[in-house]
Amino acid sequence: MKKLLLAAVLFSINAVLVIAQKPVSNFKLLIGTYTNAGNSEGIYYYQFNADGSAKAISQQKAIDPSFLVTSTKKDFVYSVSEGGNGKGAVNAYSFNKTTGDFKLLNIVLSGGDHPCHISTDRKNRFVFVSNYSGGNFSAIAIKADGSLSDEKQTIQHTGSSVNKSRQEKAHVHSAVLSPDEKYLIVQDLGTDKISVYAVNLNHPTKPLSENPISVFNCNPGDGPRHISFHPTKPFVYAVQELTGSVTLLAFKNGELKKLQQINMFEKPSDKKSGAADIHLSPDGKFLYASNRVDYNDLAIYKVASNGTLTWVGSQSTLGLAPRNFSIDPTGNFLLAANQNSNEIVVFKRNKTTGLLNDTGNRISVGRPVCIQFIK
Repeated sequence: MKKLLLAAVLFSINAVLVIAQKPVSNFKLLIGTYTNAGNSEGIYYYQFNADGSAKAISQQKAIDPSFLVTSTKKDFVYSVSEGGNGKGAVNAYSFNKTTGDFKLLNIVLSGGDHPCHISTDRKNRFVFVSNYSGGNFSAIAIKADGSLSDEKQTIQHTGSSVNKSRQEKAHVHSAVLSPDEKYLIVQDLGTDKISVYAVNLNHPTKPLSENPISVFNCNPGDGPRHISFHPTKPFVYAVQELTGSVTLLAFKNGELKKLQQINMFEKPSDKKSGAADIHLSPDGKFLYASNRVDYNDLAIYKVASNGTLTWVGSQSTLGLAPRNFSIDPTGNFLLAANQNSNEIVVFKRNKTTGLLNDTGNRISVGRPVCIQFIK
Protein backbone atom coordinates (compact mmCIF):
# COMPACT_ATOMS: atom_id res chain seq x y z
CA MET A 1 0.00 0.00 0.00
CA LYS A 2 2.85 2.40 0.89
CA LYS A 3 4.53 1.61 -2.43
CA LEU A 4 1.31 2.43 -4.29
CA LEU A 5 0.95 5.74 -2.42
CA LEU A 6 4.59 6.64 -3.11
CA ALA A 7 4.20 5.82 -6.80
CA ALA A 8 1.06 7.96 -6.96
CA VAL A 9 2.85 10.90 -5.32
CA LEU A 10 5.83 10.60 -7.70
CA PHE A 11 3.49 10.42 -10.69
CA SER A 12 1.68 13.57 -9.50
CA ILE A 13 4.94 15.44 -9.02
CA ASN A 14 6.18 14.45 -12.48
CA ALA A 15 2.86 15.45 -14.01
CA VAL A 16 3.07 18.88 -12.38
CA LEU A 17 6.63 19.31 -13.65
CA VAL A 18 5.62 18.39 -17.20
CA ILE A 19 2.72 20.84 -17.09
CA ALA A 20 4.93 23.59 -15.64
CA GLN A 21 7.53 23.25 -18.38
CA LYS A 22 6.92 25.23 -21.54
CA PRO A 23 7.13 22.90 -24.52
CA VAL A 24 10.14 23.75 -26.66
CA SER A 25 10.04 23.57 -30.44
CA ASN A 26 12.93 23.32 -32.87
CA PHE A 27 12.23 26.81 -34.18
CA LYS A 28 13.95 30.07 -33.46
CA LEU A 29 13.29 33.62 -34.63
CA LEU A 30 15.46 36.35 -36.08
CA ILE A 31 13.86 39.78 -35.82
CA GLY A 32 14.98 42.83 -37.75
CA THR A 33 14.06 46.31 -36.50
CA TYR A 34 14.33 50.04 -37.04
CA THR A 35 16.76 51.57 -34.57
CA ASN A 36 16.12 55.25 -35.38
CA ALA A 37 13.55 55.68 -32.57
CA GLY A 38 16.09 54.73 -29.93
CA ASN A 39 14.13 51.79 -28.50
CA SER A 40 15.88 49.04 -30.45
CA GLU A 41 19.50 47.88 -30.70
CA GLY A 42 19.30 46.01 -34.02
CA ILE A 43 18.79 42.26 -34.61
CA TYR A 44 17.13 40.05 -31.98
CA TYR A 45 17.24 36.26 -31.66
CA TYR A 46 14.56 34.24 -29.84
CA GLN A 47 13.63 30.68 -29.02
CA PHE A 48 10.06 30.05 -30.21
CA ASN A 49 8.19 27.47 -28.17
CA ALA A 50 5.53 25.00 -29.21
CA ASP A 51 2.92 26.80 -27.08
CA GLY A 52 3.52 30.10 -28.92
CA SER A 53 5.67 31.69 -26.24
CA ALA A 54 9.19 32.98 -26.92
CA LYS A 55 12.39 33.53 -24.96
CA ALA A 56 15.24 35.92 -25.81
CA ILE A 57 18.59 34.33 -26.68
CA SER A 58 20.81 37.11 -28.01
CA GLN A 59 20.96 40.37 -29.92
CA GLN A 60 23.31 42.11 -32.32
CA LYS A 61 23.77 45.86 -32.62
CA ALA A 62 23.13 47.18 -36.13
CA ILE A 63 21.78 50.32 -37.78
CA ASP A 64 18.23 49.88 -39.08
CA PRO A 65 18.41 46.17 -40.02
CA SER A 66 14.89 46.41 -41.41
CA PHE A 67 15.13 43.25 -43.50
CA LEU A 68 17.35 40.21 -43.22
CA VAL A 69 17.92 36.76 -44.66
CA THR A 70 19.90 33.70 -43.55
CA SER A 71 22.06 31.33 -45.54
CA THR A 72 20.58 27.93 -46.27
CA LYS A 73 22.64 26.28 -43.50
CA LYS A 74 21.79 29.15 -41.11
CA ASP A 75 25.50 29.85 -40.51
CA PHE A 76 25.41 33.37 -41.99
CA VAL A 77 23.00 36.29 -41.67
CA TYR A 78 22.73 39.17 -44.14
CA SER A 79 20.86 42.32 -43.19
CA VAL A 80 20.24 45.64 -44.87
CA SER A 81 21.23 48.81 -43.06
CA GLU A 82 18.47 51.01 -44.34
CA GLY A 83 19.31 54.39 -42.85
CA GLY A 84 22.99 54.22 -42.00
CA ASN A 85 25.11 57.31 -42.75
CA GLY A 86 22.92 58.46 -45.62
CA LYS A 87 23.97 55.54 -47.84
CA GLY A 88 22.42 52.11 -47.92
CA ALA A 89 24.56 49.19 -46.81
CA VAL A 90 24.45 45.44 -46.30
CA ASN A 91 25.93 43.68 -43.26
CA ALA A 92 27.31 40.14 -43.37
CA TYR A 93 27.55 38.12 -40.13
CA SER A 94 28.74 34.66 -39.28
CA PHE A 95 26.12 33.14 -36.99
CA ASN A 96 25.87 30.29 -34.52
CA LYS A 97 22.22 29.30 -34.39
CA THR A 98 22.75 27.26 -31.20
CA THR A 99 24.34 29.97 -29.07
CA GLY A 100 23.04 32.99 -30.97
CA ASP A 101 26.51 34.44 -31.38
CA PHE A 102 27.01 36.93 -34.22
CA LYS A 103 30.32 38.02 -35.73
CA LEU A 104 30.40 40.91 -38.18
CA LEU A 105 32.31 39.85 -41.31
CA ASN A 106 32.03 43.03 -43.36
CA ILE A 107 29.77 45.85 -44.51
CA VAL A 108 29.37 46.82 -48.18
CA LEU A 109 27.34 49.52 -49.90
CA SER A 110 24.03 48.34 -51.34
CA GLY A 111 24.29 50.40 -54.52
CA GLY A 112 21.44 52.78 -53.63
CA ASP A 113 19.66 54.64 -50.84
CA HIS A 114 17.38 53.00 -48.25
CA PRO A 115 17.68 49.27 -48.98
CA CYS A 116 14.46 47.68 -47.73
CA HIS A 117 14.60 44.03 -48.84
CA ILE A 118 17.21 41.30 -49.24
CA SER A 119 17.04 37.72 -50.55
CA THR A 120 19.47 34.97 -51.57
CA ASP A 121 19.67 31.79 -53.63
CA ARG A 122 19.69 28.29 -52.19
CA LYS A 123 23.45 27.82 -52.66
CA ASN A 124 24.10 31.33 -51.30
CA ARG A 125 26.12 32.61 -54.22
CA PHE A 126 24.51 36.08 -54.21
CA VAL A 127 22.33 38.38 -52.19
CA PHE A 128 19.79 40.51 -54.04
CA VAL A 129 19.17 43.90 -52.43
CA SER A 130 16.30 46.29 -53.24
CA ASN A 131 17.01 50.00 -52.76
CA TYR A 132 13.74 51.88 -52.26
CA SER A 133 14.90 55.49 -52.54
CA GLY A 134 17.61 54.60 -55.04
CA GLY A 135 15.05 53.07 -57.39
CA ASN A 136 17.44 50.23 -58.14
CA PHE A 137 18.55 46.79 -57.00
CA SER A 138 21.89 45.02 -56.71
CA ALA A 139 23.25 41.50 -56.97
CA ILE A 140 26.22 41.14 -54.60
CA ALA A 141 28.40 38.03 -54.68
CA ILE A 142 28.97 36.04 -51.48
CA LYS A 143 32.55 34.93 -50.87
CA ALA A 144 33.59 31.48 -49.65
CA ASP A 145 33.97 32.76 -46.08
CA GLY A 146 30.43 34.20 -46.09
CA SER A 147 31.50 37.81 -46.46
CA LEU A 148 30.23 40.03 -49.28
CA SER A 149 32.15 41.18 -52.34
CA ASP A 150 32.68 44.90 -52.92
CA GLU A 151 31.86 44.30 -56.57
CA LYS A 152 28.17 44.35 -57.44
CA GLN A 153 25.78 44.42 -60.38
CA THR A 154 23.31 47.29 -59.96
CA ILE A 155 20.34 47.79 -62.25
CA GLN A 156 18.59 51.17 -62.26
CA HIS A 157 14.88 51.66 -62.85
CA THR A 158 13.37 54.90 -64.16
CA GLY A 159 9.85 56.23 -64.52
CA SER A 160 6.89 57.25 -62.37
CA SER A 161 3.15 56.71 -62.04
CA VAL A 162 -0.10 58.44 -61.11
CA ASN A 163 0.29 58.84 -57.33
CA LYS A 164 2.47 61.95 -57.33
CA SER A 165 3.30 61.81 -53.61
CA ARG A 166 4.46 58.17 -53.64
CA GLN A 167 5.23 57.39 -57.27
CA GLU A 168 7.28 60.41 -58.33
CA LYS A 169 10.11 58.08 -59.39
CA ALA A 170 11.14 54.44 -59.29
CA HIS A 171 10.96 52.77 -55.86
CA VAL A 172 12.17 49.16 -55.96
CA HIS A 173 10.65 47.37 -52.97
CA SER A 174 11.59 43.70 -53.34
CA ALA A 175 13.44 41.26 -55.59
CA VAL A 176 12.78 37.52 -55.26
CA LEU A 177 14.07 34.50 -57.17
CA SER A 178 11.56 32.17 -58.80
CA PRO A 179 11.41 28.66 -57.26
CA ASP A 180 13.58 27.25 -60.08
CA GLU A 181 16.02 30.18 -59.63
CA LYS A 182 16.00 30.96 -63.35
CA TYR A 183 14.38 34.37 -62.88
CA LEU A 184 14.43 37.33 -60.50
CA ILE A 185 11.05 39.04 -60.05
CA VAL A 186 11.38 42.71 -59.08
CA GLN A 187 8.55 44.82 -57.62
CA ASP A 188 8.73 48.57 -58.32
CA LEU A 189 6.18 50.54 -56.30
CA GLY A 190 7.07 53.81 -58.02
CA THR A 191 6.47 52.72 -61.61
CA ASP A 192 3.69 50.14 -61.06
CA LYS A 193 5.80 47.50 -62.81
CA ILE A 194 6.79 43.94 -61.93
CA SER A 195 9.89 43.09 -63.97
CA VAL A 196 11.34 39.65 -64.66
CA TYR A 197 15.10 39.31 -65.17
CA ALA A 198 16.91 36.22 -66.44
CA VAL A 199 19.35 34.74 -63.92
CA ASN A 200 22.66 32.89 -64.32
CA LEU A 201 23.91 32.15 -60.83
CA ASN A 202 27.12 30.63 -62.20
CA HIS A 203 28.38 34.03 -63.37
CA PRO A 204 30.91 35.26 -60.79
CA THR A 205 29.79 38.90 -60.61
CA LYS A 206 26.89 39.62 -62.99
CA PRO A 207 24.16 37.00 -62.65
CA LEU A 208 21.32 39.12 -64.11
CA SER A 209 20.27 40.09 -67.60
CA GLU A 210 20.86 43.83 -68.04
CA ASN A 211 17.26 44.32 -69.15
CA PRO A 212 14.08 42.52 -68.08
CA ILE A 213 12.91 39.71 -70.31
CA SER A 214 9.31 40.65 -69.49
CA VAL A 215 7.41 43.37 -67.64
CA PHE A 216 3.95 43.18 -66.09
CA ASN A 217 2.13 46.51 -65.81
CA CYS A 218 -0.01 46.76 -62.69
CA ASN A 219 -3.02 49.06 -62.54
CA PRO A 220 -1.96 52.72 -62.32
CA GLY A 221 -1.56 53.62 -58.65
CA ASP A 222 -1.36 50.02 -57.36
CA GLY A 223 2.17 50.21 -55.97
CA PRO A 224 3.48 46.59 -56.08
CA ARG A 225 5.48 45.82 -52.94
CA HIS A 226 6.03 42.11 -52.08
CA ILE A 227 5.16 38.77 -53.68
CA SER A 228 4.60 35.19 -52.58
CA PHE A 229 4.95 32.08 -54.75
CA HIS A 230 2.50 29.22 -54.41
CA PRO A 231 4.37 26.23 -52.90
CA THR A 232 3.32 23.73 -55.61
CA LYS A 233 1.65 25.60 -58.47
CA PRO A 234 2.83 28.22 -61.02
CA PHE A 235 1.12 31.17 -59.32
CA VAL A 236 2.48 34.42 -57.90
CA TYR A 237 0.55 36.66 -55.51
CA ALA A 238 1.52 40.35 -55.40
CA VAL A 239 0.43 42.73 -52.65
CA GLN A 240 -0.34 46.24 -53.90
CA GLU A 241 0.55 48.76 -51.20
CA LEU A 242 -1.31 51.85 -52.38
CA THR A 243 -4.65 50.33 -53.41
CA GLY A 244 -4.78 47.64 -50.71
CA SER A 245 -5.28 44.76 -53.09
CA VAL A 246 -3.77 41.42 -54.11
CA THR A 247 -3.03 40.44 -57.71
CA LEU A 248 -2.93 36.79 -58.76
CA LEU A 249 -0.52 36.13 -61.62
CA ALA A 250 0.19 33.00 -63.62
CA PHE A 251 3.94 32.52 -64.09
CA LYS A 252 5.35 30.54 -67.02
CA ASN A 253 8.65 30.78 -68.88
CA GLY A 254 9.43 34.14 -67.35
CA GLU A 255 6.06 35.68 -68.28
CA LEU A 256 3.44 36.98 -65.84
CA LYS A 257 -0.26 36.93 -66.74
CA LYS A 258 -2.99 38.47 -64.60
CA LEU A 259 -5.73 36.10 -63.46
CA GLN A 260 -7.42 38.04 -60.65
CA GLN A 261 -7.26 41.18 -58.52
CA ILE A 262 -9.07 41.33 -55.19
CA ASN A 263 -9.38 43.90 -52.41
CA MET A 264 -7.92 43.35 -48.94
CA PHE A 265 -11.19 44.47 -47.33
CA GLU A 266 -14.79 43.34 -47.66
CA LYS A 267 -16.24 46.66 -48.79
CA PRO A 268 -14.64 49.81 -50.25
CA SER A 269 -14.44 52.73 -47.84
CA ASP A 270 -12.67 56.03 -47.24
CA LYS A 271 -9.97 54.30 -45.21
CA LYS A 272 -6.41 54.57 -46.49
CA SER A 273 -4.41 51.44 -47.19
CA GLY A 274 -0.75 50.75 -46.60
CA ALA A 275 -0.50 47.12 -47.63
CA ALA A 276 2.84 45.60 -46.67
CA ASP A 277 3.48 41.87 -46.60
CA ILE A 278 2.04 38.71 -48.13
CA HIS A 279 2.47 34.98 -47.39
CA LEU A 280 0.80 31.71 -48.22
CA SER A 281 0.30 29.04 -45.60
CA PRO A 282 2.77 26.14 -45.99
CA ASP A 283 0.04 23.93 -47.50
CA GLY A 284 -0.95 26.64 -50.00
CA LYS A 285 -4.59 26.60 -48.89
CA PHE A 286 -4.75 30.13 -47.43
CA LEU A 287 -3.18 33.49 -48.23
CA TYR A 288 -2.59 36.34 -45.78
CA ALA A 289 -1.72 39.98 -46.47
CA SER A 290 -1.04 42.78 -43.98
CA ASN A 291 -2.47 46.30 -44.21
CA ARG A 292 -1.33 49.34 -42.20
CA VAL A 293 -2.39 53.03 -42.02
CA ASP A 294 -6.16 52.98 -41.29
CA TYR A 295 -6.59 49.19 -41.20
CA ASN A 296 -3.90 47.53 -39.04
CA ASP A 297 -5.13 44.08 -39.95
CA LEU A 298 -4.53 40.94 -41.94
CA ALA A 299 -6.68 40.02 -44.91
CA ILE A 300 -7.40 36.29 -45.08
CA TYR A 301 -8.17 34.46 -48.33
CA LYS A 302 -8.99 30.87 -49.23
CA VAL A 303 -7.01 29.61 -52.23
CA ALA A 304 -8.92 27.52 -54.80
CA SER A 305 -7.31 24.71 -56.81
CA ASN A 306 -6.95 27.08 -59.77
CA GLY A 307 -5.17 29.64 -57.58
CA THR A 308 -8.03 32.14 -57.33
CA LEU A 309 -8.80 33.82 -54.02
CA THR A 310 -11.95 34.15 -51.95
CA TRP A 311 -11.95 36.72 -49.14
CA VAL A 312 -12.58 34.89 -45.86
CA GLY A 313 -12.23 37.73 -43.39
CA SER A 314 -9.85 40.09 -41.67
CA GLN A 315 -8.06 39.92 -38.35
CA SER A 316 -6.87 42.93 -36.38
CA THR A 317 -3.15 42.62 -35.60
CA LEU A 318 -3.93 44.15 -32.19
CA GLY A 319 -1.32 46.81 -32.76
CA LEU A 320 -0.13 49.51 -35.13
CA ALA A 321 1.55 49.22 -38.55
CA PRO A 322 1.90 45.46 -39.22
CA ARG A 323 4.76 45.92 -41.65
CA ASN A 324 5.77 42.28 -41.74
CA PHE A 325 4.47 38.93 -40.55
CA SER A 326 5.59 35.32 -40.70
CA ILE A 327 3.96 31.89 -40.55
CA ASP A 328 5.93 29.20 -38.73
CA PRO A 329 7.00 26.17 -40.85
CA THR A 330 4.35 23.93 -39.27
CA GLY A 331 1.59 26.39 -40.19
CA ASN A 332 0.39 26.45 -36.57
CA PHE A 333 1.21 30.08 -35.77
CA LEU A 334 1.25 33.47 -37.47
CA LEU A 335 3.39 36.22 -35.94
CA ALA A 336 2.54 39.85 -36.78
CA ALA A 337 5.22 42.53 -36.32
CA ASN A 338 3.46 45.73 -35.22
CA GLN A 339 6.14 48.30 -35.95
CA ASN A 340 4.55 51.33 -34.31
CA SER A 341 3.33 49.61 -31.14
CA ASN A 342 6.65 47.85 -30.50
CA GLU A 343 5.57 44.25 -30.21
CA ILE A 344 4.98 41.04 -32.10
CA VAL A 345 1.58 39.42 -31.59
CA VAL A 346 1.38 35.63 -31.78
CA PHE A 347 -1.76 34.15 -33.38
CA LYS A 348 -2.82 30.51 -33.54
CA ARG A 349 -3.89 29.45 -37.05
CA ASN A 350 -6.93 27.28 -37.69
CA LYS A 351 -5.67 25.15 -40.59
CA THR A 352 -9.21 24.28 -41.67
CA THR A 353 -10.75 27.77 -41.78
CA GLY A 354 -7.61 29.89 -42.07
CA LEU A 355 -8.84 32.12 -39.26
CA LEU A 356 -6.60 33.43 -36.48
CA ASN A 357 -6.94 33.47 -32.71
CA ASP A 358 -4.90 35.56 -30.29
CA THR A 359 -2.76 33.32 -28.08
CA GLY A 360 -2.10 36.13 -25.62
CA ASN A 361 1.63 35.74 -26.25
CA ARG A 362 3.65 38.84 -27.11
CA ILE A 363 7.27 39.53 -27.99
CA SER A 364 8.24 43.01 -26.84
CA VAL A 365 10.67 44.51 -29.37
CA GLY A 366 11.20 48.13 -30.37
CA ARG A 367 9.98 48.83 -33.92
CA PRO A 368 9.94 45.24 -35.24
CA VAL A 369 9.98 45.03 -39.02
CA CYS A 370 11.12 41.61 -40.23
CA ILE A 371 10.57 38.11 -38.80
CA GLN A 372 12.49 35.07 -40.03
CA PHE A 373 11.93 31.57 -38.65
CA ILE A 374 15.00 29.34 -38.24
CA LYS A 375 14.97 25.57 -37.78
